[in-house]
Amino acid sequence: MPSIFRPGLLEGHVAIVTGGGSGIGLAIARVLVELGCAVAIGGRSQEKLDAGRADLEGRCQGGARVLAETCDIRDVEHVSRFVDAVEKGLGAPSILVNNAGGQFPTAAEHLAPKGWDAVIRNNLNGTFYVTHAVATRCMIPNKRGRIVNIIANIARGFPGMVHTGAARAGVENMTKTLAVEWAPYGIQVNAIAPGTIRSSGTDRYPPELVEMSRQKTPQKRLGTPEEVAQLAVYLACDAAQFVTGECWYIDGGAHLWGDNWILPDTPETPPSPAIAKLAER
Repeated sequence: MPSIFRPGLLEGHVAIVTGGGSGIGLAIARVLVELGCAVAIGGRSQEKLDAGRADLEGRCQGGARVLAETCDIRDVEHVSRFVDAVEKGLGAPSILVNNAGGQFPTAAEHLAPKGWDAVIRNNLNGTFYVTHAVATRCMIPNKRGRIVNIIANIARGFPGMVHTGAARAGVENMTKTLAVEWAPYGIQVNAIAPGTIRSSGTDRYPPELVEMSRQKTPQKRLGTPEEVAQLAVYLACDAAQFVTGECWYIDGGAHLWGDNWILPDTPETPPSPAIAKLAER
């Protein structure tokens, strides 16, 4: 889709995009490098990072450069090494997009403690670890920064994904808290809550669930990573310098209407085929 931003808008900036090797993260990184921003993408899969770097290097404009390094956001020491590499290779980051995360659909009664812990560590703890490292080492000393947290549609709870719903709600509250605490340092902190986006993430879900989400979205379609990217870059640039502590929904109106989790008439009623698949995971 065509960019709404002027060329060279982000020249002189350095951005970190976690989970930047594919999906929404890669789409955001693409827009950033096309606007002249130096971008570091992080993730756990070197294969994805290598493919993402090759994609981005072919799109660089102005002073844009690309760095791709593995980073397990669940590990504080790994995060520290990643930030070291970014500072050494590109300079101090002024933009952070916390996009890395992961979850799996499951009914709450079938969720094991191990599965709960894994998602909380990744989506909540990992987001804080990266945010804290980048802010305390770079943004607070330099008194400037834009932080964009990618969460999820949690406006009415998250039936079918209680683990990530709890984690993302924690990140939304963290967004509001840090927006206040760090405002004196010239740092803006915002969140984006995508609805169902057609990406590498949703490709892992049962097709019936994805189709159900489409039907329950007022616009009757799925979103695209490119649409999320345009919003993320707006929040990362000076056009949004008086916007902080907000959660921006980009979901075709899904948080206002429609339910993706179908309740049975009684607990004994057989679940729908799509819901039954959740219990098999």
